[in-house]
Amino acid sequence: MASNRHLGRVIVLQSLYEYELRTLAADPEVDLDIIIAKNIEPYEKALGDTEFVYNLAHKVVENFESLDKALTPMAPEWPISSIAAIDRNVLRMGLYELSECRDTIPPKVAINEAVELAKAFGSDNSSRFINGVLGTAYRKLGIVEEQNNGSKDKAVKAGAKSSAQPKSTDAPEDKSRAKASDDAGGTDSAKNA
Repeated sequence: MASNRHLGRVIVLQSLYEYELRTLAADPEVDLDIIIAKNIEPYEKALGDTEFVYNLAHKVVENFESLDKALTPMAPEWPISSIAAIDRNVLRMGLYELSECRDTIPPKVAINEAVELAKAFGSDNSSRFINGVLGTAYRKLGIVEEQNNGSKDKAVKAGAKSSAQPKSTDAPEDKSRAKASDDAGGTDSAKNA
């Protein structure tokens, strides 16, 4: 049976969101495995690879603190605690996949998947914000994808910098969030994928 990783990421996001909120509410019954199993159940046949869901959810939860610490300078005008819970968990997932799963998940796929989750579950400006922050992470991690004659070799190049800066096309009421995205150095991953 084929794996449906996009659906898997949706389930991971739902599980992380519930886990975080229940943990913050000091729920003594909170158990990540039970939450994941409950969220997988209706989609198990369509999902296929449940191991991907469990692994990604557990790795993100294990690294909440370090992921939040790494995200803080990438969105300096948005303290991690003030970012909406959905956006915060999308960023954690995206950053984890960018930084720790490069061998199995191409960076542009990690960014695009995070942007798609933000479009589906976040606010109107979430996808731009997520794209900007993860675009900054992409550059700060120094990820360079080499594609010679169809090859998908990836190399890490310390200190890689991008000189391209996107132009803001936001309406005036969207400028504060767009500024954080632009300051974070967003890329248009949908066009680059």
